[in-house]
Amino acid sequence: MNGKLSHRRWMIVPLLLTLAIINSACRVQTPAAASVAPTVIRVGYFPNITHSQALIGLARGDFQEALGKNVTIQTTLFNAGPSVIEALFAGQIDLAYIGPNPAINGYVQSKGEALRIVAGATSGGAALVVRPTANIKVPADLAGKRLASPQLGNTQDVALRNYLIVHGLNSVEKGGNVEVIPTQNPQILDLFKQGQIDGAWVPEPWASRLIVEGGGALFLDERDLWPRGDFVTAHIIVSTTFLKAHPELVKAWLAAHVAVTQWEVDHPTDAQAILNTQIGELTGKKLNDEVLSQAWARMRATWDPISASLLQSADSAYAAGFLKEKPNLGGIYDLTLLNEVLRARGLAEVR
Repeated sequence: MNGKLSHRRWMIVPLLLTLAIINSACRVQTPAAASVAPTVIRVGYFPNITHSQALIGLARGDFQEALGKNVTIQTTLFNAGPSVIEALFAGQIDLAYIGPNPAINGYVQSKGEALRIVAGATSGGAALVVRPTANIKVPADLAGKRLASPQLGNTQDVALRNYLIVHGLNSVEKGGNVEVIPTQNPQILDLFKQGQIDGAWVPEPWASRLIVEGGGALFLDERDLWPRGDFVTAHIIVSTTFLKAHPELVKAWLAAHVAVTQWEVDHPTDAQAILNTQIGELTGKKLNDEVLSQAWARMRATWDPISASLLQSADSAYAAGFLKEKPNLGGIYDLTLLNEVLRARGLAEVR
């Protein structure tokens, strides 16, 4: 009996060794991809028409398809750029659609460490709208008036303050007589309707809403201040930490961004319909058809960051007192991944 048991043990040992080897081989070869936890990319944007690629690409699933099913997209809505930079500094977002001045401020405050601009998003789409009864016909008429902007230090706020300086005026806190009131966009519209402010420098669709819904008059289309009417209103920034850790995800996002931009340009009617549906879902109210039409006509979707206008915006921020000295922005751009995407699609690189 003992001999038979001993014989069986010698037969079982090779069998167990064989099974162990097979099991080990299977673990090495097959579940490697499945063992990788899904990656999360945290994205910030505004429910504004000037962030059209974010709204459309998220709604249609372009970004999710480009990133793959193992990547989770977590989104956060913002009212203005400074809040985005605060969230990026706090490690709460990885990638965002944002205006130039907050990006400049974030870059300067972090001594060039916190972020990189990786692509453009929108050119144009900002304006100064005034109440007709405020009798503002020329820049000098802005003296003694109450004007609003979306947030202290955001792109339109800096543009407004710089415009005042250029025309010999200044804000109250700088010793002038123009009251500049940083206020969230929805509240700006309410204050405008109530006659509590005389005008506002805002991005689209708020400029068109002030005109159509608030009975305002277009005093200045910001495109008129720039060569060929081209200036950056929104671009994409990425946390340098995330960019270094996940360049493949950033490249995938940019590939979808370029594709959505091309689709918008080729299908403006369909793009506006999706955009308006998303704005309605996110804000609780769709845009008036006339508002949408006017706003769309004042902006252009692009992947070019229009770097020359960013440098001018930096000078304006310095003149308005938001920067202590003129910054060196030599490292603020990293367009390597964008240009790889553009080359792959047979498109001209951004220089």
